[in-house]
Amino acid sequence: MEAHPFTAVASPPPCAHIRPWVDRLVDERGHDPRSAYVERYWLGVIGPTATLIMRRFADEFDRLPDGFVVDLAHTATTMGLSYGKGEHSPFGRALHRCVMFGLAQPTADGLAVRRMFPNVAQRHLSRLPEDVQAAHHDWARRAIRIDRRELEAHLIELGIDRRAAARASEAVALAS
Repeated sequence: MEAHPFTAVASPPPCAHIRPWVDRLVDERGHDPRSAYVERYWLGVIGPTATLIMRRFADEFDRLPDGFVVDLAHTATTMGLSYGKGEHSPFGRALHRCVMFGLAQPTADGLAVRRMFPNVAQRHLSRLPEDVQAAHHDWARRAIRIDRRELEAHLIELGIDRRAAARASEAVALAS
């Protein structure tokens, strides 16, 4: 049996401190959890519930970049999920998948969570359907032509909302 993300604590706390997991390389070159890249390529790897949890955390990081406290039972309920004090609840399993796939890591009082997703590792891509693998290969080939982060930074400097800039720069990278 795999460990629950909160193994450092006897059981999941009712509230968890969510802090940013700082990883300069992924933070600079990664993908926003709300991006088309994550939906196209990560969703099939971590599942829809874990993806939604990471998107919720990203929304909160936009408001509170240094971290926040989340009521786990309330969050699960707002997502239509049951919450139990164990890893066997749907919400607990989804949090565990975030840890298992390197998107979060346990801390003494919650989780350190990536603000950006890295590219999907080849070992995970190989489990996805062939058409998705081919689309990812094509995306990677085209994405090399444009520095998406540089374009995003310029859009933000011009006063474009951070989320809109991320989506627009991603669309340009995918279209190039």
